[in-house]
Amino acid sequence: MAVTFRFRRKQRPPTMTVVEHLDELRSRMIISVGAVLVGAVGAWFLFGPVTQLLENPYCHFMRAHPQLAADPTDPCKLVYNSVVEPFLIKIKVTAFLGLALALPVVLYELWMFVTPGLVEREKKYALPFVVSSLVLFGLGGWFAVVTLPKGLNFLLGFAGTTRVLLLLTFTKYLSFVMLLIVAFGASFEFPLVLISLTLVGVLSSRKLRDWRRYAIVGIAIFTAVITPSQDWFTMTAMMVPLLLFYELSILVSRLLKK
Repeated sequence: MAVTFRFRRKQRPPTMTVVEHLDELRSRMIISVGAVLVGAVGAWFLFGPVTQLLENPYCHFMRAHPQLAADPTDPCKLVYNSVVEPFLIKIKVTAFLGLALALPVVLYELWMFVTPGLVEREKKYALPFVVSSLVLFGLGGWFAVVTLPKGLNFLLGFAGTTRVLLLLTFTKYLSFVMLLIVAFGASFEFPLVLISLTLVGVLSSRKLRDWRRYAIVGIAIFTAVITPSQDWFTMTAMMVPLLLFYELSILVSRLLKK
């Protein structure tokens, strides 16, 4: 006699208490943290290629300005200034890469936590939300890497004198680059936030058009605060795409309304 077992995925009740919400939030966070740890294991082996890629803009600048290097024959060298610094920077870069690799899982868990508060029409946007979030964050990170050489030329160009040597620590340089990538990646999620608020009825294309002047001022303040270097070139490189994204959000909101 054959016995058949059927497993059903546990569904959340339509209404939940605060304790049940907190319990599910804990479960979602545990899954997200686990995904980051698994991603960090794989990222451990990517440390060398990734750090070499991030060092290239600095190396190009120093080769163009060998008078700033302590060793003109090999101007690309960065330094450590403590015994534990090599270990700490590897942990930091591995955690950063682990989060990047686990981002699809983290975004999916975030959306599944929010989904019960949405109507059926809005729940179908789960996959587009996750995919567009990944694409926008990746686009922002890529844009940060592309603009990094120009930003370094602007910032380090002020040290262009023969009596000054440029000695950057490996930790501070990579921390600056990673913070720049995160800042650009997070800021490029801006249109997704606006469109999501439009879908749930908080915003509309008319409101976005009416608030355009305030949005420009807000974007300028945001870029001034979030950019790690706070120089005009990096701020402009971030501000221009955000303004374009704002105008694109108005257009998409109008199409969604139709």
